[in-house]
Amino acid sequence: MDKQTRLIETSIRLFHEKGFHGTPTSLIAKEAGVANGTLFQYFRSKENLILQAYTSIKEEMGRYVETTQTGAGTIMGHMKSVLSSSITWALDHPLKFDFIQQFHTSPYLQKVEQETIEKYKRPHMDMIQEAIDQKVFKPLPKELIYTLISSHTFGMYQYLRANEVASHERNEVIETGLDLLIKMIS
Repeated sequence: MDKQTRLIETSIRLFHEKGFHGTPTSLIAKEAGVANGTLFQYFRSKENLILQAYTSIKEEMGRYVETTQTGAGTIMGHMKSVLSSSITWALDHPLKFDFIQQFHTSPYLQKVEQETIEKYKRPHMDMIQEAIDQKVFKPLPKELIYTLISSHTFGMYQYLRANEVASHERNEVIETGLDLLIKMIS
């Protein structure tokens, strides 16, 4: 693992454990096994490190979803596959997913360029619009549907994580939960 990746991975763990403000860059550097000055060769500031950690995780999750979802031929099949892949990634990477949630409720979210946020949301918003156009979803505002989907999938993640559902039952729970979500917005 290169130094930059090690710094990002270490910072994610420490930010989770100690919070953004409770984690000094000196501790990140020490635990990553590099000099404090080395951290600043890769990241202009602690804020820059936090923002890059966020985009790094979002990119990783996006690649996973893109390579694992099946599409299933219909807009609903495609959407369920994307959401199922997202939940599976989150369960397999709880520290990173928790970091995303921590980030979304922090002031740092406001520092992400709008273009970057749109880049991550666009595929989901396009699927929602396609489902509305095909009259699969109720003609509600896309942002409302996006929020309902996000909240529901996060809730499923929390349930699966808290209840330690056996891996062979996990897919069934995800499938049932997604069916309930689709019924709600259809």
